[in-house]
Amino acid sequence: MSVHKISATEALQHLAAFDAVIDARSEAEFAEDHLPGAVNWPTLNNEERRVIGTLYKQVNPFEAKKRGAAISARNIAAHIERELLDTPKSWQPLVYCWRGGNRSGALATILGAIGFKVTLVEGGYKAYRTAVLADLPAMAQRLRYRVVCGRTGTGKTHLLQALAAQGAQILDLEALAQHRSSVLGLIPGQPQPSQKLFDSRLWAALRALDPAREVYVEAESKRVGNVTVPEALIHAMRASPCLTLEMDLPDRVALLLHDYAFFAQDAEFFCDRLATLTELRGRETVGRWQAQARSGQMAEVVEDLLANHYDPRYEESMARNFVAYPTSTRWPVTYQGAGSFEVLARQLLAASN
Repeated sequence: MSVHKISATEALQHLAAFDAVIDARSEAEFAEDHLPGAVNWPTLNNEERRVIGTLYKQVNPFEAKKRGAAISARNIAAHIERELLDTPKSWQPLVYCWRGGNRSGALATILGAIGFKVTLVEGGYKAYRTAVLADLPAMAQRLRYRVVCGRTGTGKTHLLQALAAQGAQILDLEALAQHRSSVLGLIPGQPQPSQKLFDSRLWAALRALDPAREVYVEAESKRVGNVTVPEALIHAMRASPCLTLEMDLPDRVALLLHDYAFFAQDAEFFCDRLATLTELRGRETVGRWQAQARSGQMAEVVEDLLANHYDPRYEESMARNFVAYPTSTRWPVTYQGAGSFEVLARQLLAASN
């Protein structure tokens, strides 16, 4: 039997060396967070885990272990039949569960008995989570950032995407968080990750970046929707050089109406999101915006939101938090579709060489 144990820290350092990373926990545990690139082979699924846990507490551990072993054996057999019948002996998986105990141990033992070289994460997901949190500050601080600033609707995300398309390194926090970083930033049909999963995604993204090359990142607050950006990364960004996009108000309105087309298609959803601004802007103002939205005056609402809500708050926040913002280089943009940002990306990269 070939089962080898390594620490979570060592596992993170050598993730690419394994042919598969297998999470033996339940579907719900996996959905909350998992090792980068992991696949889910539950030893006990959600309902089975609940039943065995109840049996453990209400009857006794021995009966729970017998029933759990029978269920686990059937599930592991199904995983093997589904995934491994054509897999060569050279296949080398990394396996883990919550604490590196029964669930991953059972799977690893059977895979090892077959003849595969199996590696088990000591301490399981719990140890992995501790290692990620310990690693994130150093990973965030080892990089050189150039922060993309600009008022709402100036196309900062578009610029990041254009830069990436031309080979630049970017860190897209909004993509990792699945949120556009404002009270109206919720993306329909794309629920945000848990804080734990966001941290894992961020760790994987930072790990892939080359410290010898500059990283473009959008200026963000500490929170992107419901998730929090680690303090070490926020501090590094706020101390970094900035560039600022400038775009005329009509162009910004046009860009936002394009990017947030789903609001125009569902006025009630838009009005529901506007209601979250009631405490800041008052019932009368928000009620006016909602009435305009319901009557199809989306452009008027967006323009008023930018001029009287987002712009003043943005300028105050940037001047307070980003030390290089007041002296940042200014890059005017005229919105003429995605091509506008392709041109700007080429100019930025040429200027930085």
